[in-house]
Amino acid sequence: MKILITGAAGFIGSHTAERLQSLGHEVIGVDNFSSYYSLALKKLNEKALAEKGITIINKDLRDTDLAEVLPKDINYIFHYAAQPGISKTSTFEDYFSNNIIATKNLIDYALTLDHLELFVNIGTSSIYGLEATFPETVAVKPASHYGVTKLAGEQLVLQKSRENIFKSCSLRLYSVIGPRERPEKMYTKLIACAYNDTAFPLYEGSGSHLRSFTYVGDIVDGVVSVITNEEKVNGEIINLGTEVEHTTQDGIEAVEKIIGKSIKIDHVDARAGDQLRTKANIDKARKLLNYNPKTTLLEGVEAQVNWYKANFL
Repeated sequence: MKILITGAAGFIGSHTAERLQSLGHEVIGVDNFSSYYSLALKKLNEKALAEKGITIINKDLRDTDLAEVLPKDINYIFHYAAQPGISKTSTFEDYFSNNIIATKNLIDYALTLDHLELFVNIGTSSIYGLEATFPETVAVKPASHYGVTKLAGEQLVLQKSRENIFKSCSLRLYSVIGPRERPEKMYTKLIACAYNDTAFPLYEGSGSHLRSFTYVGDIVDGVVSVITNEEKVNGEIINLGTEVEHTTQDGIEAVEKIIGKSIKIDHVDARAGDQLRTKANIDKARKLLNYNPKTTLLEGVEAQVNWYKANFL
């Protein structure tokens, strides 16, 4: 199968591209290489993919000429590209254009494809709101511009299933960790602080926040399993993550244990819209996809520390 992955130079997108290529699929990536975070990291990911024969097209999905630039013979789309997370440096317009307009443009491109088997939107637990412990049927209450715009993008994709235009689904991911995690995210920042002897900025009250820290390999297991299950997942929203909860403090201690060094903490003001608790309810994923994440927090952190040491020390 020929597969297009948006956001392929990013954290989870790059891992998904490698996995699908290893399964024998032809994978094409697309990424706009935005300046939201280190271009050097994205180039590092691009280099890793290129070494495995995966090409990334440098293209912004907010452009309206996607059908003129992207391949015509795509069978699957995995849509990771987005304005991610909760950031004071990101405006509402950033979230709106990258998460809604770009998704609409990608849908318009998908409509030109003759052999599209499935459009897979990559959603987020942030859609649920300040607490994300629910099944997919609950009424969502997103509490950030990120969550609101990701919900809108998700619904634009699922609309096409409801109209019987093409098959689609949305996978809501929970607190993904592991090699290639973005530099502003918790574990990469903790590891960098440990090795550089700098203070980790801990948001007030967040030490007790609960998270379903899920190893990226376990997430990718669930993502790629939609292939051959198109009829089962068509029109569906599916949570992917671990049911095991850990506090932010547990995460700090895990990094300290793996590295063997205490991390300095700088307490900073709480962040608006930050989730208080995430615990993936994966009953549906188990039923439809036989999904079963197994990697422990310590195993995931160790893999991420090893990646950091190999590339940045």
